[in-house]
Amino acid sequence: MIIKPLKKHLETQFIGQPKKIEFCKKCVMSNQRPRISFKDGICSPCQYTEMKKKNIINYKERKIELEKLLDKHRSKNGEHDVIVPCSGGKDSGMIAHRLKVDYGMTPLCVTFSPPLYTEIGRKNLKSMIDAGFDHKLITPNPKLHKLLSKLCFIYLGDHEEIFDRGQLQTPIQEAYNNDIKLIMYGENGELEYGGDISTINFKGMPWDWYEKIYFSTPIDNIVKIAKDDGYFKYYDIPFSKGNLNIYDLPNKKDLIKKGIEFHWWGYYNKWIPQDNYYYSAKHLGFEANPEGRMEGTYSKYAQLDDATDSFLYYMMFIKYGIGRATSDASHEVRDGHITREEAVRLVRRFDGELPRKSMRIFLEYLDLEENEFWEVVDRFRRDHIWKRDGNSWSLKNQVS
Repeated sequence: MIIKPLKKHLETQFIGQPKKIEFCKKCVMSNQRPRISFKDGICSPCQYTEMKKKNIINYKERKIELEKLLDKHRSKNGEHDVIVPCSGGKDSGMIAHRLKVDYGMTPLCVTFSPPLYTEIGRKNLKSMIDAGFDHKLITPNPKLHKLLSKLCFIYLGDHEEIFDRGQLQTPIQEAYNNDIKLIMYGENGELEYGGDISTINFKGMPWDWYEKIYFSTPIDNIVKIAKDDGYFKYYDIPFSKGNLNIYDLPNKKDLIKKGIEFHWWGYYNKWIPQDNYYYSAKHLGFEANPEGRMEGTYSKYAQLDDATDSFLYYMMFIKYGIGRATSDASHEVRDGHITREEAVRLVRRFDGELPRKSMRIFLEYLDLEENEFWEVVDRFRRDHIWKRDGNSWSLKNQVS
């Protein structure tokens, strides 16, 4: 149910993007990915990969840095000494296990509940916890979270913007409230997948960069417009500023004063998603999707916990002309697991696939009719990416 006719969106990541589409010569990534940069036809993640291959990034030295960091924070009495944001997936499970087994840390794993759990997602999370970890599950007010997901879909074309906020903020809140000084996230997505390459020497995201890199639009702006448009009244959800606390970062000055540190495991260790999968399968009982590949891509072991996740990547395809298969294949080219030619074929086959299996679940969760869904989708198509022929749409440029 869309209450008011759609007139505009609030997506700010379109601003300043190039109108001429270019694909990387080494992988299959496009210059339409927000904040990515190209040099001599090579995307910034491929440039970063070359630096790793040439040992410009010295992981032996960084391992020593990691050991010093963990020595600084390691508890002497068995209390929690590191927060690991943890979905139960292959990456976070690997990090928590290695911190505990290889480095003698005592992690507290923190999960922000996805909109709709999958069966395999719950199973993998339980398997990870059962392997011997303390764990907290943070579940937001489901009525409010559901509406905020809908609003983010309507205004930003990304229903998981609010989920991402919860995933990132609640581990920091737990660290802040429990006086745990270290939070260990996974990888720097700006380097691994495409984004601001000036973060190349950051060990973690600085608090001053946090909002501008991770979120395109302040949630307060969305709430204000949604209130004006009548959504909170229609769904009979009382609202005050305090309702958003679970999605907010603690005061930055207080975080600095308390000495809370945000670090990426991927700064200290080469980030290879396939290796993370094998590690978690061996040590934590992690299982791939029993139904096979995920819709929109060819892989079957990433982001399994959320039943609506495929629509995040479908809208990425609509907004930028690249989807989940592009992201997966590009990383595997850089890791040396497939060739660029193989990646092109995979992208052409799977990118932008409509998630038909989860369409009914998605529409019911957001309280949308299918025609309303397509109305939202089409307002995020941009002229330099899409062309229309009758009732059908096609990309103006495809990777080759």
